[in-house]
Amino acid sequence: MIWGKAAALAACSMAALVAVSAPAVMAKDVVVHAGRMIDGTGAAAREKVSILIHDDRITAIQSGFVTPAGAEVIDLSAKTVLPGLIDTHDHITAGWHSGDPIRNAVTRSAYEDAIEATGFVRNTLLAGFTSVRDCGADTQVIVALKKSIDGAVIPGPRLWVAGTPLGPTGGHGDAVNGLRVEFADIPHISDNVIDSPEAARIAVRRLKREGADLIKIMPSGGVMSIGDDPKHQLMTDEEIKAVIDTAHSLGMKVAAHAHGKEAIDHTIALGVDSIEHGSYADAGSYKIFKQYGAYLVPTMLVGERVYQRAREHPEQLNPSTAEKALVIGPLLQKNLRDAYAAGVKIAFGTDTFGLSDHGENAQEFALMVRAGMPAMEAIKAATANAADLLGSADVGTLQAGRYADLIAVDGDPLADVRQLEKVGFVMKGGAVVKADGKPMI
Repeated sequence: MIWGKAAALAACSMAALVAVSAPAVMAKDVVVHAGRMIDGTGAAAREKVSILIHDDRITAIQSGFVTPAGAEVIDLSAKTVLPGLIDTHDHITAGWHSGDPIRNAVTRSAYEDAIEATGFVRNTLLAGFTSVRDCGADTQVIVALKKSIDGAVIPGPRLWVAGTPLGPTGGHGDAVNGLRVEFADIPHISDNVIDSPEAARIAVRRLKREGADLIKIMPSGGVMSIGDDPKHQLMTDEEIKAVIDTAHSLGMKVAAHAHGKEAIDHTIALGVDSIEHGSYADAGSYKIFKQYGAYLVPTMLVGERVYQRAREHPEQLNPSTAEKALVIGPLLQKNLRDAYAAGVKIAFGTDTFGLSDHGENAQEFALMVRAGMPAMEAIKAATANAADLLGSADVGTLQAGRYADLIAVDGDPLADVRQLEKVGFVMKGGAVVKADGKPMI
């Protein structure tokens, strides 16, 4: 299985290399002349700034347009330059496939996911997302994808990967939900199911061994799963604590899919790093968020898209999803508005898995602004805040010592945040991958 999946990804990678020549050698020294710069820290935008780059790192940021001797000049003097964006909740190996979802679940293979994913990571990078936290995928596929990007075999964003999410029997993430019980006997189909603290510890350690960077858990029911209730806490406190304690002892952060208030409140108090979705959080929940310093990742884009699908094409969803989606979708907007007003830390995340296309991630910004976040705060959620949630001092802001991950847009995203849906320039690690709106990879 390991070599089979790797071979599938390698085969697709070779196909990509046929179509894409090897990247050009980076200039040793580059200076970017930015007409306007938003550095991602939340500080006010600056006019006429030079960003000095050596190899893959920013070395200095200077006022005015300067040109050090021997440096290549990239003229973005008519553009707004920002840090490369970060999506902290993506499923970058997953796409939407029309037809009966149960049939798709038992006929598609990880090989197909691996092949499709090479296109998804490219599209995401070209959209200006130079870093992504993948919150759930086949572990072998996503780890191989990450290694292929890191090794410059295929183009894509920097990945922080969770591998297969952990949850209880019958809960959100149990692949056997809605199927005949005999499916539970398929080898490895339930490897991610944990029904005791001991099983939780073993699963976390196994994911670490397999190459995961973080852990994703499912303490509440979900929307896209069959039969479970998003309001219910489905993992015990003991199981949740075992995951979090074990992950933290290994230097791994934990993201928790949680819709219901009980699951949100309990999981934060047990030390989780982020709550994904958070639909039924209330004023008491926001106090707990702030007390423990946990992030909320609101994922409104997926909520809006599944709501639309439930209204217009319920036949494309599994038997219990449409009803749940009509309730949860609007709640995500209210939750972000209330959480932001209460002072909860927010990180940008879309939950992209095919209801929106990979590369449409920036559509989340308009939803955040509509929910009451100022554009600068929405941008900070996808830059400095997102980097903080990742635990990285290498990405997220335009500062000396950070990776030279830059994007540029024509207009002013502080006046119209939808400008971020039209990124015309992308640099990752000092290498230009998109210029004048045209892919260079």
